[in-house]
Amino acid sequence: MPENIKAELPLSGIRVYEIGTSVAAPFGTWILAAMGAEVIKVEPEGRGDDCRHWGPPFWNGTSAMFQALNRDKKSVTVDLKDPKDKAWLRNELVSKADVVLQNMRPGKVSSLGLGAKEMCNENPKLIYCNIWAFGETGPMAEKPGYDPLMQAYSGLMSLNGEEGRPPVRIGTSAIDMGTGMWCSIAIIAALFSRQKTGKGCIVDTALYETALSWMTYHMAGYHATGNLPTPQGSGVQGISPYQAYECSDGYLVVAAPNNKLFDLLKGVLGHPAWANEPHFETNPKRFENKVELNRRMTEILIKEPRSHWQKKLDDVGIPNSPIQLVDEVLNDPQTQSLGIVQESVENAMKLVGLPIKFNGQRPPLQNEAPALGADNDRYKD
Repeated sequence: MPENIKAELPLSGIRVYEIGTSVAAPFGTWILAAMGAEVIKVEPEGRGDDCRHWGPPFWNGTSAMFQALNRDKKSVTVDLKDPKDKAWLRNELVSKADVVLQNMRPGKVSSLGLGAKEMCNENPKLIYCNIWAFGETGPMAEKPGYDPLMQAYSGLMSLNGEEGRPPVRIGTSAIDMGTGMWCSIAIIAALFSRQKTGKGCIVDTALYETALSWMTYHMAGYHATGNLPTPQGSGVQGISPYQAYECSDGYLVVAAPNNKLFDLLKGVLGHPAWANEPHFETNPKRFENKVELNRRMTEILIKEPRSHWQKKLDDVGIPNSPIQLVDEVLNDPQTQSLGIVQESVENAMKLVGLPIKFNGQRPPLQNEAPALGADNDRYKD
């Protein structure tokens, strides 16, 4: 990547140390790296980040997940049981770091003498971000945590899947990556504040807090009614029709959440007589009777392929989308037109880029995820 392009990225000149593993911290530091920060990934000697081994699938001996989360970074290995290595890292954090992001097990980083308060006392300009599992305080503060545990404990998993069937996890690490995203937002805000005050700060967030934030309107609904929310399958609580429907060749999501769109939908469906029945008259009534509404809609939609219904829905302005598989998404003209799937010329690995553009330009792929300890000579000598 040409240096002049990197210098134009908004976080150019910021040095970040990631003392992190798995998904949450690496996703947060990847965002910062994609925006131009110099991210030094501090990994244990030997195996490195656990995520390197989370496969199959693998790419050049490292998991595809690790490649996706750790592009654009440097890797330095450290043995934290070795006084020399620990002293090196401590000196780096005190004298060279702008930002530290860590997600070690609760209490671990402080026991090593590398905790937020100690480092910030020695480097008042340092922005030090902790990712906790269940939070810094409370009866579960010392417990470790992973994404599916948070989806379960926050209640989010109780809302996934279909009513009467076993709960399911969201099909991506939404809690981990969401937490990393909150970290990057907070770090950027702290960098902005430091420009004005000259002082850094300690940032704290937690996987559990992220999971709770995703539950916001479900909890509001419970407070409003006293009724527990229930799984809605591909749909959404309180809105109908607003979900996936089976066609002759797959599933199509149809979104007609208001009376105007439902009136248009009647025409698309051929003006069936039942569409004007009183129990389908308003959205609350349609949601109350959605099982019957969905049954009647499916009887019609299943007779034709998705493309047939897509055209008819598009023609009258009803939002809709087929449920696509990954290969369909990658080959989709809309995906390709965005240029968000970026490719390394050297190894031809396709990775999803930052979903942000600056002055019309998306931050480019700088380099693929580093080999373990690839940058030891550069930083430790």
